Amino acid sequence: MTESRGRTGRDGDQRARRPPGTPCWVSLMVHGLDATQAFYGALFGWEFRPGPQQLGPYVRASLDGREVAGLGQLPPDRHLPVAWTPYLASDDVDRTAGAVRLCGGTIGVGPLDAAEAGRMLIASDPAGAVFGVWQAAAHLGTAVTGVPGTPAWNELITYDAAGAATFYGTVFGHAPKTVSAAGPGHVTLHVDGRPVADVRGVGDALPRDRGPHWVTYFETADVDDAVARVAGLGGRVLEPVTEVARGRVAGVADPEGARFVLLETAAG
Repeated sequence: MTESRGRTGRDGDQRARRPPGTPCWVSLMVHGLDATQAFYGALFGWEFRPGPQQLGPYVRASLDGREVAGLGQLPPDRHLPVAWTPYLASDDVDRTAGAVRLCGGTIGVGPLDAAEAGRMLIASDPAGAVFGVWQAAAHLGTAVTGVPGTPAWNELITYDAAGAATFYGTVFGHAPKTVSAAGPGHVTLHVDGRPVADVRGVGDALPRDRGPHWVTYFETADVDDAVARVAGLGGRVLEPVTEVARGRVAGVADPEGARFVLLETAAG
């Protein structure tokens, strides 16, 4: 895993609109919104306030008043996978929607306005991985990074890394670079020379019950303590704590099954 902090100020404050193709927000749609708020509030110390309601009940999570992620309520008749979804920045969501379709992707929701916050859509790439697109207006996206409880990285797990990188590069202008130490199945997407996301092609090793999907990493000060809290709050530990180049990680899931990775960044 590689990582980019983006353009940040003191304490990781994100003050500017992100360049197109840069992950700028993460959101989770669930069946039990109140219970999910309780889980993430206890795990990360998030507080919540109402957000745009175009897709139903929705709240924005914040740390010290700075917004970090969104949680929404799925309609009771919609039995959709519960998963964290990254949003990639765009200067023109409608134009991006056209590019997604031309490159073999599918538009699931939108484009539509989210009140005065901005304009958005939800799409899937040709392999079926779901992602969002955000055209910022009043809401620029995640307001702080690099501290516990904030999104740290996004990674696409798919069948073919090169094919996925071609799609995202064509739609968003990403420059793909193969991670030589990891082989051709691992590509990092770059924007303006900075790494912004990973793509891992795992071929037939991809679980059939999941299919291609994006994974969000969240920063934590102590991954062992965070793993214990996940279990105590009704979540599950999917992958035990492991050492990687950037620190220590563990794969976990919340009580509704939404998977994410906890990251304790290495010192220095």
